[in-house]
This record gives sequence, structure tokens and C-alpha cells, in this order.
Amino acid sequence: MPFIKLPRHTALFALLLTVFSAFSIANDGELSAQNSYQAFSALPAYYMPALSPDGNRIAFEQNVSGDEAYSMLATYDIAEGKKYYLLRSDNESVKIKWYKWVNNDRLVVSARYETRRGTTKVHDTRLLSVRFDGGDGGAFSLINWERIKRRAGNPSHVPQFHDDVIDWLPDDPDHILISLDAEALGLPSVYKVNVNDGGTSRLIRGKKKIRDWITDRQHNVRIGVTLDYDSGEREVLLMEGDDWRTLFSYNAMTEKGEYPIGFGLDPNILYYRGYKGDFKAIFTLNLKTNEHKEVFSDEGYDVEGGLIYSPVTNDVIGVRHDGRKYWDDGYIGLQNGIDQGLPDYQNTLVSFSDDEQIYLVYSESDTLPGMYLIGDRNKGSLTFLFQQYPLIDSTQLTEHELIEYKTRDGMSIEAYLTLPKGEGPFPTIIHPHGGPGARDFSGFDYWTAYFTHRGYAVLRPNFRGSRGYGYSFSQSQMKGWGLAMQDDITDAAKWMVEQGYAEQDNMCIVGASYGGYAALMATVKTPDLFKCAVSFAGVSSLKHIVIHSRRFLNNEFVKNQIGDDFDDLEARSPYYHAKGIKTPILLVHGEEDRIVRPLHSRYMADELEDYDKTFKYVELESGDHSLSIQRNRHRFFAEMDAFLKQYLRSPTPSAKEIEATASDE
Repeated sequence: MPFIKLPRHTALFALLLTVFSAFSIANDGELSAQNSYQAFSALPAYYMPALSPDGNRIAFEQNVSGDEAYSMLATYDIAEGKKYYLLRSDNESVKIKWYKWVNNDRLVVSARYETRRGTTKVHDTRLLSVRFDGGDGGAFSLINWERIKRRAGNPSHVPQFHDDVIDWLPDDPDHILISLDAEALGLPSVYKVNVNDGGTSRLIRGKKKIRDWITDRQHNVRIGVTLDYDSGEREVLLMEGDDWRTLFSYNAMTEKGEYPIGFGLDPNILYYRGYKGDFKAIFTLNLKTNEHKEVFSDEGYDVEGGLIYSPVTNDVIGVRHDGRKYWDDGYIGLQNGIDQGLPDYQNTLVSFSDDEQIYLVYSESDTLPGMYLIGDRNKGSLTFLFQQYPLIDSTQLTEHELIEYKTRDGMSIEAYLTLPKGEGPFPTIIHPHGGPGARDFSGFDYWTAYFTHRGYAVLRPNFRGSRGYGYSFSQSQMKGWGLAMQDDITDAAKWMVEQGYAEQDNMCIVGASYGGYAALMATVKTPDLFKCAVSFAGVSSLKHIVIHSRRFLNNEFVKNQIGDDFDDLEARSPYYHAKGIKTPILLVHGEEDRIVRPLHSRYMADELEDYDKTFKYVELESGDHSLSIQRNRHRFFAEMDAFLKQYLRSPTPSAKEIEATASDE
């Protein structure tokens, strides 16, 4: 098979030229035990489907398991009933990040690959252009870097990210607009790129510390968003001929602010995200009259999603928030019809043809691991396409309950409680999320599904610092790692005991990334609370996070978030307190993690070994921050499965279960 080469040192994807007529292929070595941990640690079988503009083809990614697991980008021609495999990735050195139809025959694909900037390991991205059937020579690198650098006059600087598409130009199917910092690091210019041959021309040169560019619905570059990486000062600028008008200005590190998110069909109507009191909401600004209007808000919660546009009207019809919120009657009616037909699921319209007659729906629930359907409004049909996790028996899963608990200082914290089948108290997992500026939601979660299937109760707290609960709540993470944020997680565990769901001596804390930090910090601050702790890709030293950030443009933002007093950072870092740890710990980290470097777990393991603590360290070969490689995800779940069985007692069987077992014998 031929290989597509981007950087000289990276063989990107093997191009598959074989054409298959079947829509699906069987995964080798399918599990005979539908509910083993491997059913939950399997990568999604299919995901990220997207419709071509005419609705006649579907692009999607497929993970193939077996002795040689890999990921495929494929297309399916609905009329011809043919499936085409386009690109293949091992998810190790290279991973498909996203893809989008740029016209009916061609996709633009973002590929993420591992590289170095000096001695620092990072991820770079490149854009590929590929025909739906793999024809015309297959895929090629879209950005002609040799041509650009001759124009830029700066051959030593190669942009890290090539995939910032700012306008897909639907009225010009041969071109897209991209933002690329070719002339100066962090100072992107706007380029027009031909998707058929990679021809590139610069429209606007980078200037005025503008980091982001935004076009209107007529595809004119209108807005530039500046950011001073040292001070945090930001301006939102409107281009008016050769002049610039400041629409908003604020400090992005210390102040609430406004951020543009798109234009309406009327080029004078700019949508932006601002604050209604303490919470983010969507507003419009009339650029002629300077009139501001509130468009959408949700009392008690931030509105953080992007705008939804109609392919037919080219205007804003809704916003992504807790699913999709529409104010267009046609879309409201369609959404209501789907919800009536699938009343037990959360149904999301994810992709439309240009005439809005063909559409894709993603449906999931707490107990349904996600499926995709294709709808036809002319026929009034909704047809099943594929399921993300076909090996999981959803009848064995249980629903989540949104609860609130009070912290020691009286704060109300939301959390998702999921109890296994049977009677409690249960062996319990406290499962803090990553981020920390993220949050947990309802809906299917493969970690939680695995835990509850194994008989563990799960509590996922949206502790202080989680996003979505207002500016003050989110800002409480600033220089707060290990403090009240950690106490919120401790109080969540105590709430489980008080409610009778858990027993004091039968709980484990499990987390990834920031959640891994919280798991390790729990063994320091509350050494007698948990029977065990699992940290995947967890931070162990805040000081090393700050030191490492010196190599990046956002160094001042990192210090603003975490702190820069090394004595304070050491006080809030598990690595420096290993001597007092009593809790058995499972440490797992990817060898090629470029988000939280593996040195965090390596250093922690060395300290635990020096003090003769009970722990196990597993480093995943070529592993990244998100368990993208199938063998690594299986390995992690195998290690966690054995570790939890070792330290948590199984639930006591009820009288009914004992009677059923006796009768079976």
C-alpha cells in the first residue's frame, strides 16, 4: 500500500484502495463474554458520521479490533450501496482528528501526529484533502508549505497547527479559508486554499496580536480577536475598511468578558457570548446601532455551545446547549417528532444535507451506549445505521441520578449518582472528572458503565472549578488545586456513606488527568478515607506543570491558573508528600502523553518505591492522554479491574439473590 507523507519523518496513513460493497465488516475476535471489561474498554466501533452536502454519502470512522487494531476513515455511497476505505491509522504516531465534506466529492481531514519542538514533545496537525472514493491519487497534504514559506520569508518557522479552518465557503466548493501563523509564531494570517490542488493565496497578513479571525455569512473577514499572552489583555476588533473598531476589551485572565461566536445572515448582526450576571449567555450586537440583545440563557447554568446554522437559510437557528436548542419552527418540529418516536433517549441532530431533507441523529441514554440513525424527511423515515459499543449489553446498565450535596462550607455541588443493580451498601467509586475546567453530564459514559456492571456504585461530582456553573464557581479553581476543590471530592465520598450507599472502608477514588491528580491528592489529604486510588495520566507535581509551560505561549495563563510560588505548589503536589501515603495506588500513564508528561507518574512511582509504599506503575507503550490505542485501553481496564477486585469487597448478596443461587444449584 502506498503511504502519504507529510513531514519527512512521519509516515502518516496507509491508503486503502480496495472497495467494499458491504456497509460493515466484522471485528476479528469478538468477545464471547458480552460483559467482560473488554466490552467497555473497546474503542467505539463507529463514530463521527457526517453527510455529504447532497445527502447521498456518509463519511465515518470505524475502529477494527483483533490482533492488528486500527482505525479507518471510510465513506458509504447510499445510492450505490458501496463502502470505500480511504485512510488507515494505528492511532499511535498519527490519529485522525476530524474531517468534513468540503463538497460532494471531497473531504478535508485533520491529522494529528507526534513530533518535537526542540526537545519538547508536542502534537502537530496537518490538513489532508481526499476524494470520497480514494481516487485522484488518494489523499494529499493540503497546505503547500514550500510555497507558503517562500512567500513568508521565514523558512525556519513551521506552524504547529495547520487545521484552523475559519470558513468552509459553501458557495465556493473548491476553496476554504484557513488561519495559519506562517510569518510569525502565534500571529496567524488568513489564507485561501484550493482543496483540489493545494493552491494558496494570502488574504490578510497577521497583525495587531490577533489570534483568531472570524468571517461573516457572506464570507468576508470581519472580526479579529487579539490576546496579549503576557498580560492577558484581549480586544475584539471589527474591520471597517482599513480601520479597526474595538467592540470589547477586557483581561482574559482576571475579568469576565465577551467573545464573538458568529454572524447572522444580516452582516450587521454579531452573536457573542457574554455574561448575564454570573452566567454565560448568548447575545447579539447590532454593529450599526450598537444595540445589544439577549438571545438565549439558562438560569443557573452557563450557555457554552456554538451557534447552529440552517444550510437553507444560512442564518442562525439555534445553539448547542444541553443537546440542541432551536428557535426555528421547522427544526423544533423535527426535533419534537424524533423525541416522540424515541422517547427514552437523548436525540441530537448532528448533520444535514444542504436541502435539509436528509439528516443524521445521534441517540443515547444513560443505559444506551449511543447509536446513529439516518432520517429522510421526504419519506418520513428514520433508519438505524450503527451502534458505537455493540458488545455492551445495555440491559445490565442503570440510570444516573442528578443529586446535590452540601460541602463543609455550605456550597451546593451537583453530582451524578449511578447505583448498580441489587441492594446497597455497595463498593463505591468516587470518580472526579479531568480538566479541571470540564464537567460531567448525563448520558452514556463507558467508565461508569463498566463500574456499575462490576457492582460498584459511582459518584461523579462537579466540584468547584468545573465549567458550566458560572464565573465564580469556575474561577474557584484558580490557584485552588488541592484545596476547596479537593475538599468537595472528600465531602462527596462522605455523603455516599451518610446516605447508606457506601461503607467507609469500601471506597476507591479513580480519576484521569486532573481526576488522577485528585485521586493522588486524596491519598495525601485523607489517608484513611479510601481503600485504594487509581490515577491515569495524573498530575503529581504542580511545580513541574509550571516549569514545563515556560516553553509555550500560554505560560502566564498557566501560572495564573495554578500559581507560581514553588513552596505553595509543592505543598499542593502529591509527589512531595509520598512519605505519608498509606493508600494502595495504581499509576498508569501513556509513554507518549503530550498533555500530562509521563514524568509525573514516573517520579511518583520512584518516590513511592523509595518509601516502600504499596503501588503498581504501568506505562503504556506509545500511549497518549486519551487511551486512543485499543491495546492500551484494554490493558488499562485489565489492570484497573484486577486492582479494584483486590481492594474492594464485593457487595453482600441479598436474600433474594441467595435464594435464586440456591435454586439454580
